[in-house]
Amino acid sequence: MTHCEPGGPIVAAMNSPGSRLLADRYTNKATAFTIEERDRYCLHGLLPPVVEDLGTQLRRIRTEYDSKRKDLDHHIFLRALQERNSVAFYAFVAQNLDEVLPIVYTPTVGLSCEQWSHTYRREHGLFVSWPNRHRIPEMLDNVVGDNEMDVVVVTDGERILGLGDLGAGGMGIPIGKLALYTVAGGLDPSRTLPVILDVGTDNEELLSEPLYLGWRHHRVRGDEYDELVDLFVDALRDRFPRVLLQWEDFAQVNANRLLNRHRDRICSFNDDIQGTAAITVAAITAGLGNSGVPLRDLRLVVAGAGSAGTGIAGLASRALVTAGLSEDEAHARCWLVDRHGLLHDGMDALLPFQVPFARQWADVARLADADGRIPLAEVVRHVAPHALVGVTGQPGLFSEEVIRAQAAGVDRPIVLPLSNPTVRAEAIPADVFAWSDGRAQVGTGSPFDPVTIAGRVRHASQVNNIYIFPGVGLGVVACGARRVSDSMFTAAATAIGELDRGDSDLTDSLLLPPVSDSRIVSRRVAVAVARCAVGEGLADPLTDDEIEARVDAVAWEPVYRPVQEGSVDQ
Repeated sequence: MTHCEPGGPIVAAMNSPGSRLLADRYTNKATAFTIEERDRYCLHGLLPPVVEDLGTQLRRIRTEYDSKRKDLDHHIFLRALQERNSVAFYAFVAQNLDEVLPIVYTPTVGLSCEQWSHTYRREHGLFVSWPNRHRIPEMLDNVVGDNEMDVVVVTDGERILGLGDLGAGGMGIPIGKLALYTVAGGLDPSRTLPVILDVGTDNEELLSEPLYLGWRHHRVRGDEYDELVDLFVDALRDRFPRVLLQWEDFAQVNANRLLNRHRDRICSFNDDIQGTAAITVAAITAGLGNSGVPLRDLRLVVAGAGSAGTGIAGLASRALVTAGLSEDEAHARCWLVDRHGLLHDGMDALLPFQVPFARQWADVARLADADGRIPLAEVVRHVAPHALVGVTGQPGLFSEEVIRAQAAGVDRPIVLPLSNPTVRAEAIPADVFAWSDGRAQVGTGSPFDPVTIAGRVRHASQVNNIYIFPGVGLGVVACGARRVSDSMFTAAATAIGELDRGDSDLTDSLLLPPVSDSRIVSRRVAVAVARCAVGEGLADPLTDDEIEARVDAVAWEPVYRPVQEGSVDQ
C-alpha cells in the first residue's frame, strides 16, 4: 500500500497518486474507483465515500445534460466531461449517439469553434504556432509524454465547415473528429491527438477580439507556411513512424497540395477530399440501386469545384471505370459547376485538379447565358443528372427551378446538399421533397427531421463522414498500413453500399444505414480497407481471418478498467 505522506500540504495535494489519477482524463474514474484503489492511490478524502458503477454515473450525466437548454450549452457540457473523464464521455455518447452526434460534431461544433476563445476550459491537444515552429518535438513531448499515438487529426483553421477562417478556434474540429474515431471506430482515445497549426488568421474580427487565444497575426503563406507544415510532419513521423495523419478543413489552395506533398512521407489522407468523396459515392450507389439504375449509367452534377467537389467527381469516375467505362467516358459523366458556372477549358486560372473535369467550350458554348456563364440550372436541364451534389456552403443554391429540372429528367432524383453546418446547406429536405413531388432521395451533411409529403413520412439520410474515416483509421491501425491509397476509399464506399440500410419500409428512401449502426459500419469498412492495403502491398501479408482478428483486437470499449501498475507514479 502506498504511504500517502504529505511533504507540505499544497505540494502533497498536487503530487499525490490520487490527484494525478483524477487529473488525467484517461485514468479518472471519479466515484467509480474501488475501495482498494482508494486505499492504494490515496484517494480517500478526494472523493465522496460512495462507490458507484458507470451506469449510475451515466444517469447523473443524463440528468445534468437534460438541464441544458441550448445546443452550445450541451456541447460545452460534453466537452468538459470529455476533458475530465474519457470513459464516461464515450459511454454516454455511444449510448445516445443519434441524439448527441449533432451536438458533439456538426452542426453544433461549428458554434463551438466560433466561440472557442470565450468557452475555453482546459488543455486538450497540441497547439503549434508559427513563432514556436522550431520547438515542435519538445511540444510533442510536453503533450504526449511517453504515450504512443495511432491517429492524429490536424487543421490550420482556415476553412472550418462552411464558416471559413476561425483561426485557433478550429481546434474544435480535430477534437470532434477524434471523438468520432473512438465512438464509431473504437480507437483508443489515449492514443489519438488533435492538432492546430496556428499560422495566424485573416479574420479581422478575431484579430481585434481581446479574448482571442490564437497567434494574433495575419496568416503566413507560401514558403513560410510550408516550412511550418514540413517541420510538423517531420517531427510527427520521427516520433511516431506508423501514425495515421488526417488533414482536416484546410482551404482549397492548400488541401490537395498538402495531401500530394506529404502522402508518401507519412501515412495520411484528407477527409474533406477522400472521406467526403467515399461517403457521397456510397450514397449515390445506394440511390441508384433504389431506382434500379446501373452504376455504369450514372450522370452526376457536382456544385462546388473545390477540393471536396473534385474529390467526389474523382472517386465517382473511378467507380465508373470499375463498372466498365473508359477513363474519358467516366470523366464525361461528371459535370462540375463553381461560382462562375460550369467548368470549361476556356476559363482562366483553372486549378490542376479541376482540369480533368473541364468541358470543351465548343461542346457547351450553346448553354451559356448573356454573361458567357453556364449556370447550374441550365446544366441540370441539359444533363438530367441522376445525382446532384452540393459542397458549396451556399444556402438556397438548389432552388425550386433546379430541383424541378432534375425531377423532370429522372424518376428518382438523388439530391445531396452536403454543406455544413445546417444553415449552409444548399437546400432544405422539406423543399426538395415538395419540389420533386416526394420522389427525391435526399441526403444531407447535417441531420434534419423527417418530412410528411402527401401523407407519407420521408427521411433525409445523413451523409456523414462518420461512416468512413473511423473505419479507415481502424483498418489502417489494425493492419499497420504504410500508406493510404485512393483504392482504400473505393473499398470503403463499396463496403457501405453493400450494408443493410435498416427498416425495409424506409429502404426505398434511405441512402445509408442509421447513424446508430456506425460501429457496425466502421468494422465493415476497417476490414475492407485492411484487405485492400494488404492486397496492394501497403501492409504486411495477412489472411482475412488475421485481419478480422486484428480489427477486433484494436477496438476499444468505454468501460472502467483496474488501474494499471505504472500508470501513476507512487
